[in-house]
Parts: sequence; C-alpha cells; structure tokens
Amino acid sequence: MSEQNESQPAAPKTESHDPAVPAAYAAFMRQGWGDRELDLAVEPVAGPAAERRARLAEAFPGERLVLPAGTFKVRANDTDYRFRPDTAHTYFSGNQTSDAVLVVDDGESVLYARPRSSRDTDEFFRDRQYGELWVGRRPSLKEISDSLGIEVRHIEDLPSFDDDRKTRDITTDDDLARVADELRLIKDDWEVAQLQEACDITTLGFEDSVREWDQALKYGERWIEGTFFRRARAMGNDIGYDSIVGGGSHATTLHWIENTGAITPGSLVLLDMGVENRSLYTADVTRTLPVDGTFTALQRELYDLVYAAQQAGIEAVRPGEPFKVAHNAAMHVLAHGLEDLKLLPVSAAEALDPESRVYARWTLHGTSHMLGMDVHDCGRAAPDTYAEGTLAEGMVLTVEPGLYFQEDDLLVPEELRGIGIRIEDDILVTADGYRNLSAALPRTSAEVEAWMAEHRR
Repeated sequence: MSEQNESQPAAPKTESHDPAVPAAYAAFMRQGWGDRELDLAVEPVAGPAAERRARLAEAFPGERLVLPAGTFKVRANDTDYRFRPDTAHTYFSGNQTSDAVLVVDDGESVLYARPRSSRDTDEFFRDRQYGELWVGRRPSLKEISDSLGIEVRHIEDLPSFDDDRKTRDITTDDDLARVADELRLIKDDWEVAQLQEACDITTLGFEDSVREWDQALKYGERWIEGTFFRRARAMGNDIGYDSIVGGGSHATTLHWIENTGAITPGSLVLLDMGVENRSLYTADVTRTLPVDGTFTALQRELYDLVYAAQQAGIEAVRPGEPFKVAHNAAMHVLAHGLEDLKLLPVSAAEALDPESRVYARWTLHGTSHMLGMDVHDCGRAAPDTYAEGTLAEGMVLTVEPGLYFQEDDLLVPEELRGIGIRIEDDILVTADGYRNLSAALPRTSAEVEAWMAEHRR
C-alpha cells in the first residue's frame, strides 16, 4: 500500500531545458494572486456512483477496498500521454483527476485526491506535470467533493494501511477486480444514455469522414483517422481506442492501426472507429465502404453475406440467451455462405462442428464483446457471468462478424484475395429483445451507397 507522504512538499517536476529560478523571482511569484473556490453543481454520475460503491462494499463486508485512478504515463522523455483514469476508479467515484485513490472502508467512502497547486510553493508556476500555469487548474478538494458528493481528502493524507484489517487493492486483488467488472455488466439508464451519446457522436465522425472523401483519396488512411479524431475531441473526450482504417488488403488485418496506406479507387475500406464521450463511455462501430461509392458485383455479394450474418446475430439477442448466441447465429450464416462459394473443404454442417471450425480461417474472431467504459468491457468478469453466461436486460454488446481473405491465401480465388469486410453495431439487451444504439449508420449495401452519395462532397 502507499506510504503516508512526508509533510515537506516534493520538488516540482521541471523541464531540463528551463533556466534556474532565482530566489527573488520565486518569492515574487508567490504573492499577489486572487483565489476562490468555484461553486460546482453535483455531477449526474454522483448518485449512481454512490449506489455502485454500496453494492461493492456489500460484496466485501468488513473489508477495506482501494481503487487508484493511476498517474501519468511517459510518452517520450519528459512528455506524458494525456491522462485517462482507471475505469473502475471512475465508475465507483466519478472522479477523472489523476493521482487519486478511492477507499471504500466497510461501507464508508473517502476519495484521496491531488488538488490544485498551492501558491505557497513553487509547484503552481514550475511543475510541468501538476503546475497550474503549465497544465491548467486542477479542482480543489472542496470542488471535487461538491461535484461528486463524496468526502475528499488530500492524497498526502492517504494512510499506509499497515493495520490488521483486510485490505484489497484492485491493482493486485483478482477477486476485487472480478467483482468490480461483474457489477459493470448491467448498464443503468444513465449509462445507456452515455453509450447512446457516444454512438451518436461516432455517427457524426463517420459522416465527417465521407464528406472529406476527396482528401482521403489524396492523403490515404491517415486522413480518415485524423478526421474522425477531430470529431471525437470536439464533442467527446477522445477516441475510445485506436481507429482502424483499413484500405484494400489492410482490412484483412484485424487490428490494423498503422493507418499508413492509400485509399484506392475500386477497393473497399474498413473503418472501425468509436468515440469516447466525456463520461468515458465508448462506442465501437465498424462499416466497410466502397471507395468508389458503389460496390462491384463481387463486393456486394460478399458484403451482403456479412450483413446477413450480422442481422442474424443481432436478431438472436434477447435476455436469457447464452452470450455466444449472436456469434453462433452469425457463424451459421457465414459457414453456409462459404459453402456456397465452394471454399470449404467439408460441408457447412461439418465445418460448424466445434471439433472442426475450419470455416474460421476466413472469419477469424468472435462476434461479440461487452461494451461500456472500456471498449472490451468487463474483461475480468468470471466466465460464468460473461463468456459462458447468459444475456440480461441492460447488457450492451457488439455484434461484428466479418470475412477476411488474405492476400496470400491460395485456397481462395484470386479475385477474393485482399478483401476484408466487417460490420459492427452496439446492441443493448432490452426486456423483450434488443435495441441497436448505432442504428443511425446505414448497414445494407444499398443504404451504404445512398448514404455515401448523400454525404460525399
């Protein structure tokens, strides 16, 4: 556990190329500043976060639970990546500031946080990582408390936890991490609204990309990546994951994030992109578009097969069904489609046998994963509550089958080689079935063509 800090403040983290600070300058900088607390309204997440902490405490009665936000990560030398807090920390506290620690102690919660720079030290004008004149104003302890509805103390007061009480730190305790993820499997109405917002902004980002199609043709995959990122930063917090912009054969690489290739007429481009909103909930959407705006006959045949598989997977989603129901439904369609294309070495029925699965040479991945604050959400939940479990109202999952014919695959006709197609949507499990949160983006081949014609300049 963290040791209690000494009363002497740490030296500011300065830039190596900065000049020394004379005593007279330092003294002058510490005087003559106005200061006030901001009156902040209670954040909408405060109520749900309190209820979540109560449920977490109930799972570990009489124990102390520690959930750190994390700190900055070095990008290069003395520059850091933009900070993004640990998901569990924010889920149970609402806090998004760095270097904070949530402690849930037998039902009582305290957030230990690093507040704004003090004017009686050099930090506020010299510290590159925390100084207000360098990185902006951090909230005060009172401001964090007022906005999140939780008791907040200075991070320097974080105890050492060296008593005999049972203490679990989520960074090292598998049971706490498991329970925390299992509590996040079911989304409440507020969370669903956050995911819907992320999907709606993502739709705008896809539209932006098509509006700048001529620039994409000129500059390639990087242009689409940058265009989508602009929308994510303008209306959300960030992208939820590195965007995949796979032109041509790059679409057959499942996690192609280099985005260094061309957007070539006559080919397809696979766009797997999602906005993370300001509450840190992310969309995860994939569309495969014809670069020319219309599919060739072969492209349409393959695209329609993937669409049929996705539609079958989506329609299989309902409470009480196995988590894998969407995958199984989609793979059934794809295996029979591959049989019709005369690609399978056995019948579709044989290929679908769990002891065979030879069809997966061209489908490669699972069809679904949970979605929420993490793009692959709740990954530490126990198998019997997730991958081997059943769907329940309030879960949100992706349905994203694909077909991928590698450039060097000699078992497929030459005209198929280098083609990759995936269609992905974000599906909420409702009381009587499902709701597609990303339905604003077209899915059928005809709808995609009409949408591109509408938005392309």
